Amino acid sequence: MALLKKPLLVAGVVVVVATAAYFLWPKTGSPTAAAPARQMNPWAMPVPVRVVTADAADLRVQIKTIGTVTPLNTVVVQSRVTGTLQQVAFTEGDKVTQGQLLAEIEQADYQIQLAQAQGQLEQNLAQLKNAEADLQLYSKLREQSSISAQQYNQQQALVAQLKGTIKSNQAQIDAAKLQLSYTRIHAPISGRLGLRRVDPGNLIQANNTEGLVTITQSSPIAVLFAIPESQLQQVREAVRRGESLTVEAWDRSERQLLSQGALTTLDNQIDAATGTLRLKAEFANGQEELFPNQFVNVRLNVAVQQGAVTIPQDAVQYGSAGNYVYVIEQNKAQIRQVKLGATDNGLVAVEDGLQTGDLVVLEGLDRLRPGRAVEVITDQPVPAG
Repeated sequence: MALLKKPLLVAGVVVVVATAAYFLWPKTGSPTAAAPARQMNPWAMPVPVRVVTADAADLRVQIKTIGTVTPLNTVVVQSRVTGTLQQVAFTEGDKVTQGQLLAEIEQADYQIQLAQAQGQLEQNLAQLKNAEADLQLYSKLREQSSISAQQYNQQQALVAQLKGTIKSNQAQIDAAKLQLSYTRIHAPISGRLGLRRVDPGNLIQANNTEGLVTITQSSPIAVLFAIPESQLQQVREAVRRGESLTVEAWDRSERQLLSQGALTTLDNQIDAATGTLRLKAEFANGQEELFPNQFVNVRLNVAVQQGAVTIPQDAVQYGSAGNYVYVIEQNKAQIRQVKLGATDNGLVAVEDGLQTGDLVVLEGLDRLRPGRAVEVITDQPVPAG
């Protein structure tokens, strides 16, 4: 029932008269029927969640750290002789092989030195030939007692002296040839060239520390990284067993695997300042996925945990009482404390607290509390149209 107020005009005064009116509500829209819908609390409804099953799997035990890509060899190409840079036979940034010609220095000065050494040798050879002929003559005269023993001995000494001089001349020739060969600069190692530091036409000084160009060996290549001393024991045990430990290099965001190599070296002492040990891994780097001095995320695979109970890391919650997950029991969410183990590519091993086959909540965690009813949502395949 509702009251309607009707205004009336009496003697110039407006009087409001209240009259009663009754309205019949439709049966389908009566307040009595609508009240339960309005009074239903949406927070008391089952929470839609997505779940995963705790599975048994072989999980890799990994040590995660950061590392730096380091060339196995880096060479500054220097000239061993002084002269004018006549020709550059390489392009900056190219890959070169060991022994490849890189540059040439003007050879005229060194060709002259070689010619002088060869001329001195020929002169002394002529003197030796004459001295040896005289020695043969002195030998016959000595048998006839026509000359003194002193003269014969002096001639023998002269021949020996000239032979020694010739050896010295030959050494000078070899040195001149060596200096001449240094005018052609070859790559001492295989690798990738850097930027040229001297242009053709400039005078190059021998053994200049800046050098002509730098060669960096890019294939294979190494990655240097450090691990805490608390994790050293399991690495050493694996090395003592003769196992080949694989090492993965990931990009900065840890979304892309750049390359995979093998652990080669452990340093011989722990850094007292940081409490870490430096390790080196070698990568084939055939496609040059790794670049010298590049920062990478390193994953050292130490062992494989057989048959571990695994769940996605995103399902794990962290609280003041420790790590926990929500499990589904009789369509209700319950908290389960868990002890975590190794992680591998988004999965984590649960050492205690779960069994294979347990349903663990992965999505919808924000509205859960212990004992809350849940509705498990499953992805239905879309039928082909």
